[in-house]
Amino acid sequence: MVEKVLKGSPKFYLWLLFLLGIIGYAFIVYVFQLIYGLEITGLTRNISWGFYIAQFTYLVGVAAAAVMLVLPATFHHYHPYHRVIVFAEFLAIGAVIMCMLFIVVDMGQPQRVVNVFLHPTPNSVMFWDATVLCGYLILNAVIGWTSLEHESRHVPVPRWVKVLVVVSIFWAFSIHTVTAFLYAGLPGRHYWLTAVMAARFLASAFCAGPSILLLGLLLVKKLSGFDPGKKVVRSLSITIAYAMGLNVFLYVCELFTAFYSGIPGHGHPIHFIFMGHEGLDVWVTGWMWTAVVLAFVSLFFLAIPKFRHNLKILPWALVALIIASWIDKGLGLLIGGFSPTPYETYEVYTPTFWEVSVALGIFAIGALVVSVLWKIAIDMKREGGEPFELAD
Repeated sequence: MVEKVLKGSPKFYLWLLFLLGIIGYAFIVYVFQLIYGLEITGLTRNISWGFYIAQFTYLVGVAAAAVMLVLPATFHHYHPYHRVIVFAEFLAIGAVIMCMLFIVVDMGQPQRVVNVFLHPTPNSVMFWDATVLCGYLILNAVIGWTSLEHESRHVPVPRWVKVLVVVSIFWAFSIHTVTAFLYAGLPGRHYWLTAVMAARFLASAFCAGPSILLLGLLLVKKLSGFDPGKKVVRSLSITIAYAMGLNVFLYVCELFTAFYSGIPGHGHPIHFIFMGHEGLDVWVTGWMWTAVVLAFVSLFFLAIPKFRHNLKILPWALVALIIASWIDKGLGLLIGGFSPTPYETYEVYTPTFWEVSVALGIFAIGALVVSVLWKIAIDMKREGGEPFELAD
């Protein structure tokens, strides 16, 4: 199936060349980081996680989103999802690869990652996070590739693949839950020290991840003619709407707990990221208010069927949701968690040019992986005789 990559339109190869150019540029920047160390980033002794970990946190949710298709198709026999499950699994592969790369660049020296496995520490949440990510990558690669190969030949999928599918459903919940425990288990960080952190992570994952997937499927339909089907689009958009509603509700619960209780430690981080502190130039406040507006705009359009079923409005609602969740779960979560410090001091973190450049390269690697895998999937479906246009 790999040979399908060699047969594509000039636009496809120009897209790959563009991504390779960004990757090459980012690699040069990363070499400077290896030479000069993490001092070229905005990280300090008090703020040890920044832009890299923010992207890692967000992308773990994107990887876990495949379960929103696999679970209904497996346990509830919702057959329309079978048409696009492979795209979700291939998107998960790209997302997990990006997650791992963001961890590598954040650790400074890449060889330190090997120590996680050479010297395992089962009492460390980071060890379990690395373990579940590697396992989820292998599961999606094996399931997606094997299923696509058998479907293109019109051969039933082996029983052992179905067993792995069930395992992957529970594994998807674990990767985001364990990542949430990385934050929720840290004392002295009031913004993260909450029992609903894992629930918030899952809710945001189940709205942001499917949004990226659905937006990608709509783009694929426009570029290749492969129609995911109205049933897929409508049911997936309903899932996104409910998950986004739950995500907003859980955040409102945090606001109520922080400010109605009057506990300063819980309220200060939220006040800091939305209002600043005593004249400090807190640039993230503008981003957070933008996230609030976009979150409610997307929820409004997704909650009303007339707008949700309109394919001219739906993509914009999805884009608004993706940006809102990226701001909240990325920079907002990190900056809010590190401010104030356990000593009740405030320090403003700002991503540097170097961090953003390296991050762009990692995103380009993920886009390259997903583009190639989706290209293979589309060609295999075309050769397998699967209809590209549906009448539903």
